[in-house]
Amino acid sequence: MTNNSRKGRRARHTAAQSVSVRTPYISRNFGPLNLLEEEGLQLIERNADIILQEVGMDFRGDEEALELLHDAGAEVKGERVRFEAGMCRKIIQATAPRKYVQCARNPDNNIHVGGRNVAFSPVGGPAFVHDLDNGRRYASSEDFYNLIKIAHMLPALHAIGAPCEFLEAPIPERHLHTIFAQLYYSDKAIHGSSRSAIAANDTLNMIRIVLGDDFVENNYCLFGGINTNSPLVLDETMLAAAKTYARANQPVLVSGYILAGAMGPMGLAGALAQQLAETMASLALLQIFRPGVPCLMGTFIGAVSMKNGSPVYGTPESLLGIPVAAELARRLGVPSSCAGGAVTASKVPDAQAACESALMLQSTFLAGVNYVSHAAGWLEG
Repeated sequence: MTNNSRKGRRARHTAAQSVSVRTPYISRNFGPLNLLEEEGLQLIERNADIILQEVGMDFRGDEEALELLHDAGAEVKGERVRFEAGMCRKIIQATAPRKYVQCARNPDNNIHVGGRNVAFSPVGGPAFVHDLDNGRRYASSEDFYNLIKIAHMLPALHAIGAPCEFLEAPIPERHLHTIFAQLYYSDKAIHGSSRSAIAANDTLNMIRIVLGDDFVENNYCLFGGINTNSPLVLDETMLAAAKTYARANQPVLVSGYILAGAMGPMGLAGALAQQLAETMASLALLQIFRPGVPCLMGTFIGAVSMKNGSPVYGTPESLLGIPVAAELARRLGVPSSCAGGAVTASKVPDAQAACESALMLQSTFLAGVNYVSHAAGWLEG
């Protein structure tokens, strides 16, 4: 590469970075959609407590976490932890905030998470991209940068994530490229990498470079999203990343990712009870690590085809499950998040994609979910 080409690339980067878009979060002026009455909600909560008390949950590969849970009063046998009824809820409600402000590089783009506020972020993590000129293909770095720039310019999106996989970089260093791109090509709120404790720590160090150590110490500047490994497991990788963010007092999203019929009960009530159990146990542990750290309760309930076992999305189960999960989060006292924004099982942008994604996004918004992932749609489930 010549010096002139380097200068040209820097000039293009600077031009892309200089455009700032003010994107205030949305505050809803009407109440959420409630599908269940008190009796139904109490039944799900009671069943979640039964699961945690009688079956328990595995916390893998972290002796410190097991010791802290034991000291807090849980029953620990090996890596399996059981909780008395109401114990996790009591820990969470004692210290977890109901709302918080996530700071962006541009203060005009700070987002308020919780209450009646709603923030949208684009799809996260697909390996493939699709456009009218080149069709479906593996994502390139250029695709990654362009999608971040588009997300930055869209007023309907309030946060930036990793809109596709940065496949040109090997996995051990891929998170460095994705976090750099979020910070360089946009000044909206960002997602942290949760691939490992190393990736989470690198994310924290990068945002400290941009915003300053003192600012990051005293403000919420990103959020790290983790998934439980359903059924009833929080594995070593997710646990290590969550601990890293919690210890740095940065918000952590914990979401059960349940495909009903494969990773949880086929019935919606059972799947919601399992999801609530997994999330409560994980959030309670984070509050033990760092009391007062903001936590979000995530939800994703899909299903699998009983004919061939393949995942299906945009189903009636998801449409019904999201409002109930959001209400359970409000009763728990934490903001809610949903990975079921505009999702669809369709493989091409057709009528099925339009119908499923529109219904899912509508259900998510009416449910009063506070932080909506995949809000700009995805294909292929």
